[in-house]
Amino acid sequence: MVDRQQEREHLILADQHLAAGKRRIAKQIILIQNMTQRGQDTTEAKKLLQNFEDTLEIWYVHRGLIRDAIGRG
Repeated sequence: MVDRQQEREHLILADQHLAAGKRRIAKQIILIQNMTQRGQDTTEAKKLLQNFEDTLEIWYVHRGLIRDAIGRG
């Protein structure tokens, strides 16, 4: 049996994580742009950006699973 209230709380938390992840990605993009303008090596910064983006994608899937659980509850 799905505890709808608990799943709603998980959904709120998932939304907060997604918002924070989007902010991290935006900041990382700006950092990479600034590094590029200064002629700095952006290899590691770009790898980190990719990790952020991959994580965000997983979080979206997780959010979808939570919504599905609420819908089945």
